[in-house]
Amino acid sequence: MGRVKFNIWRGNGDGGQLQEYSTEISEGMVVLDAVHQIQAESAPDLAVRWNCKAGKCGSCSAEVNGKPKLMCMTRMSDLPQDKPVSIEPMRAFPGLKDLVTDVSWNYRVKEKIKPFKPRKPDNDDGTWKMKQGDIDRVQEFRKCIECFLCQDVCHVLREHHLHNEFIGPRFMVYTAALEMHPLDTEDRREQLKQDDGIGYCNITKCCTNVCPESITITDNAIIPLKERVADRFYDPILNFFRLFTKSDK
Repeated sequence: MGRVKFNIWRGNGDGGQLQEYSTEISEGMVVLDAVHQIQAESAPDLAVRWNCKAGKCGSCSAEVNGKPKLMCMTRMSDLPQDKPVSIEPMRAFPGLKDLVTDVSWNYRVKEKIKPFKPRKPDNDDGTWKMKQGDIDRVQEFRKCIECFLCQDVCHVLREHHLHNEFIGPRFMVYTAALEMHPLDTEDRREQLKQDDGIGYCNITKCCTNVCPESITITDNAIIPLKERVADRFYDPILNFFRLFTKSDK
């Protein structure tokens, strides 16, 4: 393929700039291969996070030509060769060094979500009865590799930096996996409305578009959660009947 120029972000949490490099690209290489080659040839102190190089660990998330991507799954042959390839860290999170960002906020968010609370077993032997369709519904959400590309592309976090008010698409998926589980009995609707900021999402589907696991984040997770919150807090007919019942579930 020949020699290709790269503009790679170098810096830390206090700032930095794009620095130009070039390296020889061969057939089948991905962006992460090129970054490693640049490390070996001319930038041994370049910081980059990676692990499996198979698109399953979510470690090598970055912005390639301005788009959130896994570097190990982005082939050089799919990128324009007539101008430098830009590689920058995810913008939704604080920079640590070069292409490495501090994503620890995500784990703190996860700890605050109400955990799985199963109902009592249906049978004396401690087992439950479940419909296969209910089981299948939540399996999609369990494919998440926590690459946080959906968090990075979300405008609420990326542009408006409302990390204290919105948990982001990844944790809407996590919450949906709990809320839609056929055995779960916990009610997270008030938390979704008050603490998790589900109202901030305007369903642009940008999170769905960048998901490397092809999880239908917007349609299958966020919109159903929005509907549950709307039914609980904004449906006038249901609210009327709740005046005469003990349960609001």
